[in-house]
Amino acid sequence: MSHGVIIKDAVKRYGDFTALKGVNLEIKAGEFYTLLGPSGCGKTTLLRMIAGFNSVNGGEILFDDKVINNMEAHKRDIGMVFQNYAIFPHLTVAENVAYGLKAKKVPKGEIKKRVEEALELVQIRQLKDRRPNELSGGQQQRVALARAFVIEPGVLLMDEPLSNLDAKLRVQMRTVIKKLQRRLGITTIYVTHDQEEALAISDRIAVMKAGDIMQVGTPEQIYKSPENTFVAGFIGISNFIKCNISGDDPQQAKAEINKEFTIKLKLRKSYSGKALLSARPEQLSFSDSEGISGKIIISTFLGDFIEYEIELDNGQTIQLNEYTKDTNYVHQDGEKVLINFNKDAISIYTDEAGELISC
Repeated sequence: MSHGVIIKDAVKRYGDFTALKGVNLEIKAGEFYTLLGPSGCGKTTLLRMIAGFNSVNGGEILFDDKVINNMEAHKRDIGMVFQNYAIFPHLTVAENVAYGLKAKKVPKGEIKKRVEEALELVQIRQLKDRRPNELSGGQQQRVALARAFVIEPGVLLMDEPLSNLDAKLRVQMRTVIKKLQRRLGITTIYVTHDQEEALAISDRIAVMKAGDIMQVGTPEQIYKSPENTFVAGFIGISNFIKCNISGDDPQQAKAEINKEFTIKLKLRKSYSGKALLSARPEQLSFSDSEGISGKIIISTFLGDFIEYEIELDNGQTIQLNEYTKDTNYVHQDGEKVLINFNKDAISIYTDEAGELISC
């Protein structure tokens, strides 16, 4: 049975360095939950604390309502898939998958049945008698997945499991992982630094920076409504454009850009002064009548869309994506253009703190 996982004020220190600064998370039973962030943000440290490989210096980790801080790793009802697969080179595929079941003293007849079911699930049953050196990277990763799933853990932990695969195989394997997780309903905590991967497979994402949680939400919430400039800049591509806000009345605020274009908007609270307007490349559009002026630096045709690099009159460079289904015209390098915004999709952040203030 899958467990819910609760992290309460989790702290991890290495000497004078604090890797985790009081992290709080609640992961639902059966959820696919991703820890996302740049290298050194603490995501793998937290995963290893959940696994029992790292000690907990403060706070609590619970499976359902049971504190597991001091429980030995092998008693935690977890499965683990590592970045380097960690399958045994001297054992066959079937023997690798059976290893955990033997350790749990599962009856021999049941082991054979469960191993065959697991290999069928990851579609490598025909490879059961091969050794790891006879397998491709993707096949080895399927062995590691089967070995983790076959013991039917209450929590499955995955640490950058696809980072050693090529780009096309990564896309294939993330689909395999998501389908398996949905089919089996195992609580899964997944660590990655790849934003696209996190958006593609997660039920919810916790974005981390320097030992802190910056935002938790669904992939759509994280992408469309980033709570701060770090999340907006880390997830996908964001254009940050300087503006001045007049917002004593938050219901009738205005954002002035380059003293040439004004956008009416609503704020969460009263605010006036310097700010940053954030817009994704697909939230910008060309206009014939109003907007901020700039010049096409270079256009890149990418099939589904055309990517434009545009220099604004203030010297700032932004990116605009125009989908080919919406246009028959490709703007030329050096062409003068006006840029407008999808006013319902932009975000406004305070200039210094990077706090979201727009509704």
